[in-house]
Amino acid sequence: MIAEAVLTDGTAALLWPLRSEDREALSEGYEHLSATTQYHRFLASAPHLSSTQLDHLVDEVDGIDHVALVLVVIDVDRVGTPVGVARMIRYEEQPAAADVAVTVLDEWQGHGVATALLDELVRQRPVGVTRVVTTVAADNGPSLAMLRRLGKTTVTPAGIGRLDVVVELTIPHPPDTANL
Repeated sequence: MIAEAVLTDGTAALLWPLRSEDREALSEGYEHLSATTQYHRFLASAPHLSSTQLDHLVDEVDGIDHVALVLVVIDVDRVGTPVGVARMIRYEEQPAAADVAVTVLDEWQGHGVATALLDELVRQRPVGVTRVVTTVAADNGPSLAMLRRLGKTTVTPAGIGRLDVVVELTIPHPPDTANL
């Protein structure tokens, strides 16, 4: 499903599901992220995405337990440029919980890309997911603020430089239309 968004600076954007054809663009976009943004994404230094990581990040997206969205900004000439991706992956052992990750190109951070992605991702989340359980870098204030906007949030230390975050989602889940 394609959704429309307007960023905080008035830029028009579209959001749609990540597709297998996006594998190369995802890999290339990652190469342009700053070392800090790359670290915040994986909580480790990873200057390149491996084939195994790309398999997980692209090929394992099924729209059921692993939902991933791309945000594309539209310029005045109606040309689209992908600037962010967000994903939610249900925990197999905790079907009501999911991990979440949002990555935005450095030059687009602070424009509302992550907020637009996460708002739509929560609406399109896996059926039955009622909470987010994730780990973030302790110095990643924007991620913590973004997560806190989703609902009641509990933050606990998780080792050096990391925080475990649990968010009880307050945005209602859409009905399961497959069973209607």
